Amino acid sequence: MVSGATLWHGTVINYVPFIANLRSFLSLLSMNTASYLPSDYIPIFIQLGLALGFIIVTMLVTHSIGPKRHSVKKDDPFECGIPAQGDARAPISIKYFLVAILFVLFDVEVIFMYPWAVNFMQLGQEGFIQMILFMGLLLAGFYYVIRKGVLKWE
Repeated sequence: MVSGATLWHGTVINYVPFIANLRSFLSLLSMNTASYLPSDYIPIFIQLGLALGFIIVTMLVTHSIGPKRHSVKKDDPFECGIPAQGDARAPISIKYFLVAILFVLFDVEVIFMYPWAVNFMQLGQEGFIQMILFMGLLLAGFYYVIRKGVLKWE
């Protein structure tokens, strides 16, 4: 068995401990200690069946014993005590969605500042420069949003 090899600069590497560790690691991988049988999954299937059975039985019982009195007044949509007016599929201004998306976008970017603030001293000058670059890009995006007039309401 080869116990070592000489590298180009004359250092000898001993292969014996490495090969012994590799063999023990491969023997652990080849051992079949984690073989699961289909019977091991029976408790999971029992719980899944009970949960689905409870849902189905509850829905059937409530529909069978519940009141079945329909009228125009009972079937009328009701929202917070205000009578419904118009169609529920009325178009909504895109401004609402843009403001919501921009809020989430800038909120998530600001979250990245907390780990930086906690590790400020350990990051040093390189971390400071990276945060200045990050803040510059963040403010450039905010400037672009303002210039496009996304936040202006009519």
